[in-house]
Amino acid sequence: MASIGWSKRVFMLGCLVLAGFLCVGPAVAQETMTETAEGEVPAELGDTLGQMEMTDSLAEPGDSLAVGAGFADLEEDTSFLGRIAKSGLVDLFHKGGDFMWALLALSLIGLAVLIERLFTLFRAKTNVRRLMGRIVQALQSEGVEGAMKVCEGTRGPIAAILHAGLMKADRGPDEVEKAIQSSGTIEMSFLERGLVVLSSVATIGPLLGFLGTVSGMIHAFEAIAAAEQVNAKLVATGISEALITTATGLIIAIPAQAAFNFFTSQIDRFVIEMEEASTEMIDALMQMEGK
Repeated sequence: MASIGWSKRVFMLGCLVLAGFLCVGPAVAQETMTETAEGEVPAELGDTLGQMEMTDSLAEPGDSLAVGAGFADLEEDTSFLGRIAKSGLVDLFHKGGDFMWALLALSLIGLAVLIERLFTLFRAKTNVRRLMGRIVQALQSEGVEGAMKVCEGTRGPIAAILHAGLMKADRGPDEVEKAIQSSGTIEMSFLERGLVVLSSVATIGPLLGFLGTVSGMIHAFEAIAAAEQVNAKLVATGISEALITTATGLIIAIPAQAAFNFFTSQIDRFVIEMEEASTEMIDALMQMEGK
């Protein structure tokens, strides 16, 4: 529980690759549509058109509907690429300047950590009432060994710290409490791993956006100084392009901060459940020794 396995590392890498594909995909689509608009037909599209023309020449009059359906599918695919290319996201990305690449990298890091923490905290959830009922029942019927088997068969940090306490049951309640505290510290550090990254993303995102805005404003004023005639359109265009990075930084920071607050609240809930479960187990051990 206290270390990240290879499966989770592969999961985080897959999240990064998926996020990168989603970000780069529109740019590739726009480039493809640009080349097509300039008259350069891709090889795959040319082969498809050639096959469809040959089919049309050899087809019977009654087969015209099938050929028409093929052209309809082709137009539908092309329009899909067109919608991606014309969405405006790629244009905004390029207009934002070089700082947009830093913001893109920051967003990918934040997204990977967010997904990994969601996966980890979801697996850490445990029905504490049910678990404690099984442990108390096992202590009464099978002793400490039975309770340890119940903890070993349950995933999550609460079961892990209870198992650590049960391993010291023969040394008295004080040693059990110390073992639970030590294990709880380790499990808490595991649950809080990555939250610093999310907090950094929420803090650095707007700062990078403001820095990109300052850089864009400098370029805008340089363009104004170099222009012989200054009009409102020139000024408004430069300012709007400079503010793109600020908006992007805020778009990245707001979900990161919301995720950080949510994960913090979940971890606080885990802490309360750990304390209640450990206290209940120590009481059960003391009652068992008093009999």
